[in-house]
Amino acid sequence: MDFTTSALIASWAAILLLALVVSGLVRQVHQLSRTQPQRPGRVGLTPGADAPGLAGVLEPGRPGVLLFLDADCRTCAYVLGEAGAWSARHGSDAAQVRALYAGAAPSGGDGAVSVLPVLPHRADLFEAYDAIATPFAVATDAEGRVVRSEPLGSATALLHLLDDLHPGQLRSTP
Repeated sequence: MDFTTSALIASWAAILLLALVVSGLVRQVHQLSRTQPQRPGRVGLTPGADAPGLAGVLEPGRPGVLLFLDADCRTCAYVLGEAGAWSARHGSDAAQVRALYAGAAPSGGDGAVSVLPVLPHRADLFEAYDAIATPFAVATDAEGRVVRSEPLGSATALLHLLDDLHPGQLRSTP
């Protein structure tokens, strides 16, 4: 047997072993997908539910937005900046926006912190609102009921949420 024949036989043996491994992995993936629920559960409180723990966080009788953020999340920093800019543009007639952190709030000199109230060490509210991912937003009405509760993927998603809640002025993009 020459070298070329030996290499060809070894290659086919390696291909056969690789096919067996892949077929085993495919079988495991199919088995796992059958045991998992088909639809993931809802995250956050359902619209219309009473919003827990609003005393001392939001002024009563006014709609508000709670932003659940994380100090180590870069998207959260962008969301906080956009929320601060939105609040500054709309003033006191708009929904009140509060930034909540489970732990310590980030230290930094961005202007959003001076515009928005930041409430650190509010892990209790993260649990009460089922905010399992950050950034996460919960919009409440003037009566203290949840209007919307959803994770935010970007600062643009927050702006769409805020503009939906306060459609008085249209936002222009530069």
